[in-house]
Amino acid sequence: MKSSLVAVSAAVVVATLVTGLKDRAALQEKFGLGAAGKPSPELMMMGRIKPTDGPAGDPEFNAQLVADKIEAITSPPPTPDRSEPDAAASQPAAPQPAAPHTAAPPAQTVAQPAPVTPPIVSKPPATQQTAAAPQPAVDESALRYFASRGDKVRLQAEISRLQALYPNWVPPADPLAVPQNGDKQLEAMWQLYSDGRYAELRKAVADRQATDAGWQPPTDLLDRLDVAEARARLVNASDLKQYATVVDTAAATPSLLTCSEIDILWRVAEAFIQTERAQRGQDAYTYVLKNCTNPAERQATVEKASTLLAYQPMQALLALERPAADGSREFDAIRDNLARRFVAEGNDDPNLAIAPDYIARLEKLAGTEGLASDALLLGWYQLRRNNDADAEKWFRAARAKQDSAAASQGLALALIARKAPEEAEDVMFRWRADSDDATSTYLAATANLMALQPPADLAEDVLHRIATEVIARKYVPTAQQFGWYARSLNQFQTAARWFETALAWKPDDEPSAYGLVITREQLSDRKGVLDLQRAWAGRSSRITNLEDTSSLTPNALTPPLAKGGLAAQQPAQPAQRPPTEPLPAERRITLQPGAEVVVRAARPAMETMTAPRGPRQTRGCSTTVDAGQLKPADALSRGWCLMDINRPMEAISAFEAALQSPVRKIREDAAYGQSLAYLRAGLSTNAAVAATKAPQNRQRAAELQVAILADRALAAFDAGRYRETLIYLDQRAQLQQERIDLMVLRAYSYLNLKMYGDATRIFEAAAATGSRDAARGLADVRNVTHPDTNN
Repeated sequence: MKSSLVAVSAAVVVATLVTGLKDRAALQEKFGLGAAGKPSPELMMMGRIKPTDGPAGDPEFNAQLVADKIEAITSPPPTPDRSEPDAAASQPAAPQPAAPHTAAPPAQTVAQPAPVTPPIVSKPPATQQTAAAPQPAVDESALRYFASRGDKVRLQAEISRLQALYPNWVPPADPLAVPQNGDKQLEAMWQLYSDGRYAELRKAVADRQATDAGWQPPTDLLDRLDVAEARARLVNASDLKQYATVVDTAAATPSLLTCSEIDILWRVAEAFIQTERAQRGQDAYTYVLKNCTNPAERQATVEKASTLLAYQPMQALLALERPAADGSREFDAIRDNLARRFVAEGNDDPNLAIAPDYIARLEKLAGTEGLASDALLLGWYQLRRNNDADAEKWFRAARAKQDSAAASQGLALALIARKAPEEAEDVMFRWRADSDDATSTYLAATANLMALQPPADLAEDVLHRIATEVIARKYVPTAQQFGWYARSLNQFQTAARWFETALAWKPDDEPSAYGLVITREQLSDRKGVLDLQRAWAGRSSRITNLEDTSSLTPNALTPPLAKGGLAAQQPAQPAQRPPTEPLPAERRITLQPGAEVVVRAARPAMETMTAPRGPRQTRGCSTTVDAGQLKPADALSRGWCLMDINRPMEAISAFEAALQSPVRKIREDAAYGQSLAYLRAGLSTNAAVAATKAPQNRQRAAELQVAILADRALAAFDAGRYRETLIYLDQRAQLQQERIDLMVLRAYSYLNLKMYGDATRIFEAAAATGSRDAARGLADVRNVTHPDTNN
C-alpha cells in the first residue's frame, strides 16, 4: 500500500511538472518564480497581461518543499546496481497504471509537440519528455521568399522566429538553396504579405479555398498574417490614444513582444504608463535594456522613457547601461538632454534631489554652449532650494543671453530674497504685464521697495510708475506701504488718503485701518477716530483702545496675507517728531487727480515683506482641466506648459481658448503656439490654418512656413510621393538654407526616382559634412548602380 501511495504521488507531481514546463510563464506567474540564477523581467509575463494586475504570487506556496518532494520521488532508489543512474529519472510516467485517471492527461500531452511560447513571454526549457517527441517539419518557404527578395531584415527575423519555434532547427547556410515553392498562387500570397496588403491576402486565401476545397494555406502564413493584423490594430489604437486596447491586443498576441518589434514594446510601455501602471511600463523598458542589443534602439528606449517616467524610475533604467568599447558610457550621447530633463523635473518638486553629476553637467553646458534655457533651468532649480546667490548668478547669465519674462521674474525673486527690491522692481517693470505670475512678482517688489530699510532715494518717475500700477491693480499691500511711507515723512494727509484707498479695496485690512486711525488722531480728527473705533469694535483691540498717539514708537505689526499669496509685512511706525523740529526739504509728485504724495530725502526704518517662491507657472499643468474655463492669459500659459511636457493635443485646446482674448498679443501668441502644436502632432495642414487665426510678425510667419513645408515634405516622402517631396523641399529652400537631414531626404527622393546622378551629387555634399546618413545613402546608390562590385 505504501509503495502504491508513493507511485500515485510521483505521477501527480510529474504530471504537474510536465504541464508546468510547457507553460513556464504561467508557472512563474502563479508562484512568483523566476529562472534559477536569472531574474525574469516583468514583461516575461506579458502573455497574461490583464487590464488590472493580480497579486504577485501565492504567499502560501513553499518552493523549497516542492523541490524536495520532486527530488525524493524522482531520484533512483539506492540499489547497488547504478549502471544507468539516469534511467529512472527519465521515466517519470512509469507509475501511470496505478493512477490512470490522474496520469493519463499528461501522457497524452507528452505525445503532442510542445506548444511554442514567443521569446518575450518565456522560452520553455527542453524536457526529456518533449525531446523524445517527433520534430515537426519546418516550413522554410517564407525563409526562401525573403532571401530571394533580398529582404535581410525580414530574413533574419524569420530565422529568429523559426529558431524559437524549433530549437533543434539549424538555418540553411544558403537560404536560396531551399527548394523553391512551385505554387505560384502561394508565391503571390507571400508577395501580398510582404507588401503589407493584408486584406487582399485574406481575400486571396478565401478565394482559393472556395475554388480548391482540398487546398489549405500554410499554417505559417496564417499565423504571420494574424500577427501582422494584430500589429496594425495595436499601432492604430496607440495612435488614437486608446491605451486599454493597446494592452489587450498585446496580451492576445505575445509574439509581438520581442526585440524585433521594438516599436510595439515602446507603445505597450506607454500604454501601461498612461493607464496609471507606471511600474509595468518601467518593466517593459527594462526588458528592452536587458534583452535587446541594437544600440540605436536602446538609446531611443531611454529617450522615450525619459518623457514618461519620473526621475527615480529613470535612474533604475540608466543603471542597465552597458560600457562602450572605447571606455565611454552607452548613453553619453543623450546624457546632456537627460540632465536638462531631470533638472526641469527638480524645478517642479523642491523636495526632489537631483544627482550632483546632472547639475554639474548642466552647469558645464551652460558655460560652453551659452544657452539661456540652460541657465534658466539652473536658476529655477537653485531658487526653489533657497540658494539665492546661485540662483541670481544663473538668472543674470540667462538675461545676458536673452532677456525674457521668466529670466527677469527669477532674478527679481532672487533680488527680493537678498533685500534688493529696488533693482527687482526695475528688472520686472518691463515684464509686469506678461502674465499673472509676472504681475505678482512685480507688485511684490514694489511693496518691498516702499518698505525698504534704510529707505531708498527713489526718483519721481519710479514713484509715479509704482503708484500708477498699484492703483490700476488695486494692490492692497503696496497701497498700505505707501501710507506708512508718507507717515514716515510726516505727510499725514497723504498717508490718510492711501490708508483709505487700501481699505476701500479691502475693507477687512486691519493694518490699514490701524494706520488710518492713528493718522486721524494725529490730525486731530476725533470724529474719524470714533467712527473707526466703532467699526472695529470687537475685531481689533489696538484700534478700540487707542488713546494718545503722541508717544508712539516704532512697532512691528503682524503681517497680513496679501493677494496672490504674497505675505506683506506691516512697516514699523515712525516716532512722532516734536512740533518744534523743522521738516527737511520736500518734493511733491502727483499720482492721480486729487491725490499726491510728498517724499523727502531722509526716512525712518521700515520692515520688509517676503515674495513667494513658487514654481514657474509654465510647469504647473500636470492636472487635467477644461481650458475653456480659464482666462485667455491663463489658457495661453497652460498651452506652452503642455508643449513643454509634449502633450500637443491638449495644448491645441488651450491655445484655442486663448484665441478668444481681446488682447492682440495674446491672440498672436496663441495662434503661433497652436500652429507649433499641430506640427508636433504631425498635422501640417491644421498648422497652416491655425497660423492664419491671428496676424504674425514676419519672423514668426517665416518660421511657421519653413516648419510646415518641412513637415509636408516628410509626410510626402513617407507616402512614396517623391516628386511632391522635392516640390516642398524647393519651396522651403527659398525661405531658409536646407539642413543636412533634409538634403539627405532630397537625395533619397532622387534615388527613388532613379535620378542617380542628382542623388550621388547631394549625398556626396552631405557626406562631406560628416553625415552618416549621407554616407549610407552613397552606399545605397552604389548598390543600385553597381551591384556586381559590392560584397
